[in-house]
Amino acid sequence: MEQRVLGRTGRPVSVVGLGTWQLGADWGEVAEADALAVLTAAAEAGVTFFDTADVYGDGRSERIVGRFLRERPGIFVATKMGRRAPLDPAQYTLDNFRAWTDRSRANLGVDRLDLVQLHCPPTAVYSSDAVFDALDTLVAEERIAAYGVSVETCDEALTAIARPGTASVQIILNPFRLKPLDRVLPAAAEAGVGIIARVPLASGLLSGRYTKDTVFAADDHRTFNRHGEAFDQGETFSGVDFATGVEAAEEFAALAPPGATPAQTALRWIIQQPGVTSVIPGARSAEQARANAAAASVPPLPRSTLDAVRDLYDRRIRAQVHHRW
Repeated sequence: MEQRVLGRTGRPVSVVGLGTWQLGADWGEVAEADALAVLTAAAEAGVTFFDTADVYGDGRSERIVGRFLRERPGIFVATKMGRRAPLDPAQYTLDNFRAWTDRSRANLGVDRLDLVQLHCPPTAVYSSDAVFDALDTLVAEERIAAYGVSVETCDEALTAIARPGTASVQIILNPFRLKPLDRVLPAAAEAGVGIIARVPLASGLLSGRYTKDTVFAADDHRTFNRHGEAFDQGETFSGVDFATGVEAAEEFAALAPPGATPAQTALRWIIQQPGVTSVIPGARSAEQARANAAAASVPPLPRSTLDAVRDLYDRRIRAQVHHRW
């Protein structure tokens, strides 16, 4: 699989990575054996980049990834910190950072974390010199090799990109969330900051498998967070109303080239956006992990398809999301 250097980390990662939120919580139950099968299938398909967080299942995702690493070292693992504590800027201190990263190091079974990302913190955190000084200290202490941020908004991303120590920015980017193309991706490319594209399938909408009558489990965020009841609404279906999203996804599916699924088409679209380093779809089965990885082999989409995606966004999606994130 194609490898790209992840910004200021200086390290190559696969253009299709693996997001592991669903292996921890909030996507319905996933047994540990099934989770390990997903990790194995992804690695065997050429994925060299896993993304996790300390809050996913309160450490369950990190521990499962750590168990996998003991048997198959060499995967670049990015984790996140900051959402197990109250979302208060006062919580973002060096002492807390040390404690949080120590816990993640123990969960993952490593001495030094490859990449730690602030996990969608309060907006004020991105403008705090003390926060970034503390992150620099973690690097100096060799608790972490590099740091980045996971953001909700494009403005937050731009603020973080301006920091000289920011290695990467993780942001929602998919055919239903085009705003990062305007300023964030160009700014990151100019600064040498990596871009990790998350929520690439709009919580599964872009797979084309859902109808307006689809019902999700009670413990699935696609049930309990449709209106931002638990965390930012943009994390669920990219902030798009479900009924609108289903209709738009049906139209998007018709753009898939021969031999590619709608999900693979969405991932291919992201991969070929200038400035993107890696896209991190989740997977709940080994089959799904292999199918996602195969998106890296889909030929680049032609200009006609790229234009059709933009037209679809402008007609059906823009009014709901563009001004918010």
